[in-house]
Amino acid sequence: MREIVGKYLDTYDPFILFGTSHIISIVLAIFLSIFIPIFAKKKLSERYQHIVGGVIGYLVMSSYILWTALEITAGTFDLKLHLPIHLCRMANLLLPFVMVARSYLFYEILFFWGLSGMLQAVITPDIAAGFPHFQFFRFWFAHHGMIIALIYATVVYGMRPSLKSVWKAMLALNIFLLLSIIANILLDANYFWICGKPINELGEHVPSLLDYLGPWPWYILAAEFIAFAHFLLAYIPFIFIKKGERAQ
Repeated sequence: MREIVGKYLDTYDPFILFGTSHIISIVLAIFLSIFIPIFAKKKLSERYQHIVGGVIGYLVMSSYILWTALEITAGTFDLKLHLPIHLCRMANLLLPFVMVARSYLFYEILFFWGLSGMLQAVITPDIAAGFPHFQFFRFWFAHHGMIIALIYATVVYGMRPSLKSVWKAMLALNIFLLLSIIANILLDANYFWICGKPINELGEHVPSLLDYLGPWPWYILAAEFIAFAHFLLAYIPFIFIKKGERAQ
């Protein structure tokens, strides 16, 4: 079993940035991000809305858990590579707090993490395996699924971020940054791309926004301002949404 799983994980066609499968996955995600929340809001009872939300939350969470289980089975699990100390992985694990427990605090944090980090990862994914490998589906489900889930919570559950939510998300982001630094020091790793810019499973450099933010370590500081700007941009539509709701 170990050899079979290990061989499968290491055998794949390479991922092509903005290739056919990349574009199709983005288009499909946009469609599902619109269709699923609207359908659930208009056609499903509250009970089934929560069931669908729970399914989405657990499925997104399982994308990381299943991947980790396969790496353990193959004997290739590496503390330097596979822990949930990247923002997207941690967000995947925390998502059920939003989709199942409907925690507003976790929604505040994950909404901004998801609509900044996840969108960046969708445009410049740090994966080596292309369609139809498990790693391709795992990556896209973890990131696209996260965005779908957050839109679902906003539209169906009626959750809304506030301006204070931006600061909470930034505080949580910096706490996660500090924990990542500690983990990197202890493990000699590069979680959260703190010690170097993104690479894929083959150790190859992956183009990203960080390439335009200067050399290490200055890109880390620049990324703080970019993240804050992204959070504010994600909040702006809710200023108008809240004004419209008050006017009704």
